Amino acid sequence: MQSQQDNDDGPPPGWQPIPTPQRPPPLPSGFAQMVCGSCRRLLSYPSGAKHVKCSCCQTVNIVLEADQVGQVKCGSCTLLLMYPYGASQVRCSSCRFVTEIGANNKRPPWSVQQSKPIPPKASC
Repeated sequence: MQSQQDNDDGPPPGWQPIPTPQRPPPLPSGFAQMVCGSCRRLLSYPSGAKHVKCSCCQTVNIVLEADQVGQVKCGSCTLLLMYPYGASQVRCSSCRFVTEIGANNKRPPWSVQQSKPIPPKASC
């Protein structure tokens, strides 16, 4: 009588392990990253730059700081969109729908969402 270990011939044919995703190398000091608004490639640029030209599609992207960016969900596909504060509308890069920016669909800036609440002061 053979044991189950003797019958174990390994994984089934065609089986391959799922590769572990590699983390990108850390950015050098003084650099930042953004996604190209046209081709969606990840761009690295010197911190403080106002514009970044994509080396792939040649689109000139405007660099916005976290406190200069608003967020709204697309009125058609509900994708979360980012836009410069003051814009009256934003076009979805996925479905091309134009969403009006109104008081009913504004979200706080990303910098506000990421900030930690200030703990209440202890009373004496």
